Amino acid sequence: MDLQTLTYIVVGLTFSLYIGIAIWARAGTTGEYYAAGRGIHPVANGMATAADWMSAASFISMAGLIAFKGYDASIFLMGWTGGYVLLALCLAPYLRKFGKFTVPDFIGDRFYSSTARIVAVICLIVASLTYVIGQMKGIGVAFSRFLDVDYATGLYSGMAIVFFYAVLGGMKGVTYTQIAQYCVLIFAYTVPAVFISLNLTGNPLPQLGLIGDTADGTPLLLKLDQTLVDLGFAEYTAQKGGTFNMMMYTLSLMLGTAGLPHVIIRFFTVPKVSDARTSAGWALLFIAILYTTAPAVGSMARLNLTNTIQHGEVGDPQGNLVYEERPDWFKNWENTGLLQFEDKNGDGRIQYYNDGNAEFAAKAEAEYGWKGNEMVKVDRDIMVLANPEIAKLPNWVIALVAAGGLAAALSTAAGLLLAISTAISHDLLKRTFMTGISEKSELLSARIAMAGAILVAGYLGLNPPGFAAQVVALAFGLAASSIFPVLMMGIFSTKVNKQGAIAGMLTGLLSTLLYIFSYKGFLFIPGTELLANTPDNWFLGIAPEAFGALGALLNFIVAFVVSNMTAPVPDDIRKMVEDIRVPKGAGGAQDH
Repeated sequence: MDLQTLTYIVVGLTFSLYIGIAIWARAGTTGEYYAAGRGIHPVANGMATAADWMSAASFISMAGLIAFKGYDASIFLMGWTGGYVLLALCLAPYLRKFGKFTVPDFIGDRFYSSTARIVAVICLIVASLTYVIGQMKGIGVAFSRFLDVDYATGLYSGMAIVFFYAVLGGMKGVTYTQIAQYCVLIFAYTVPAVFISLNLTGNPLPQLGLIGDTADGTPLLLKLDQTLVDLGFAEYTAQKGGTFNMMMYTLSLMLGTAGLPHVIIRFFTVPKVSDARTSAGWALLFIAILYTTAPAVGSMARLNLTNTIQHGEVGDPQGNLVYEERPDWFKNWENTGLLQFEDKNGDGRIQYYNDGNAEFAAKAEAEYGWKGNEMVKVDRDIMVLANPEIAKLPNWVIALVAAGGLAAALSTAAGLLLAISTAISHDLLKRTFMTGISEKSELLSARIAMAGAILVAGYLGLNPPGFAAQVVALAFGLAASSIFPVLMMGIFSTKVNKQGAIAGMLTGLLSTLLYIFSYKGFLFIPGTELLANTPDNWFLGIAPEAFGALGALLNFIVAFVVSNMTAPVPDDIRKMVEDIRVPKGAGGAQDH
């Protein structure tokens, strides 16, 4: 059976499963829509949380960034996993004990202010919507390749699927769908990794294959280093960015992870506080399977890609791949526009090297007759999806990866969209502006809000401000600077009042947005940048994706300063905060 047909079958079966689950588990009440009726088993919730958290950035983009950035991409591994531990230990159990549906609900009640709730909703929507852009990029990449259509058509197809099962099922449908998606995505990620590790190192465990030897006895990482250096690139294992920026980037990802509303609300779906802690532990285990595999996938993908194009000695005219003899995977990705070749010296062969290295570029032109890097576009988000094809794995493995990539993007997109719709229907309408709204009307408004969010995210996904993982990093920075500090202060401080919380959130959000837009363009619109996005223009050498950590610091400082200058926290609120921190069980969700 040919690849295209097999892909249609595998992807079609998985989609049928997701839609079937959504219909079976469709929400009939707001409690089911927002929190799945608080009846999800901790292990099942752990699996759903892992799928929700491991987005297109984790499945599709992270290994691609590791492949091209090498050691510097370890910030994503450290930041995201460290942040999850921070979330599981410091936030999730306490927020579950509070017994409300949403993060803005907690902020509004803890800081005894509708204004604080509205500001929290704005912060949540901005962070979540930016995050969804990254998922839409992943959906567009996956659909465009495996449906053999252009990127825009692939994106529209994904939007339609998300719209159907997320709008219909709410949190109940999304939870059970995410369990199925986790099984698909983790199988799809690990199976090719095992095959590729066996091919390159003879070791079936990718984690061990990464530090193992290739067929000629050379350690894999040493061989990759040498392969890249021979083509003018920096060593794969060398640190290339500044240490301070890497530290701030990691911290921003950590704090952002801990403040992500779509992950936090997952802990509201279990019956008890102890179940929230248990499900957090299970989720960490499920996440670790992918995250310990990603470094191997990234390094092996880069080695396979480079050796496919540069299959002989550097400088030997016969050492470069003839364009007309390029493999099928190359042609397939060219059709999507995410892989592009330009024959700059007219020899009909592909030269792939670092022409940004002036010394090597001069040598390549003088000695080899090369006129510049001819792989003018290699979208990093294609690496995981293309990896099985590059490694010449069986068609069923390639089809499985297609289904896995789509599962990862769709699961997180649905979770984020649910967080956005819940914030609008529950926190803005039910709790603030239309307190007398009926449950039926509230449920309808939630679905309308989700449909609107899908359209906005899809539009922004057509022109994303970077690779999927980079866009996600921006979202994490926004969550880190606006949501995480106010949650920490709300739980662990009895001195921060409503004025401090509001001022802190606005300071963190606006400072981070201003910094990001200065380098990425206003609302990410190309051509509206104020400064060139280069290290010499960054404040203290901090990249836009890393500014969230500094934004969080500003949030904390402003919140405490303003709180000390204004009226103290009321006694009943102080007692409520102290009660949240006491390790006793929580009651059911409150009706509103």
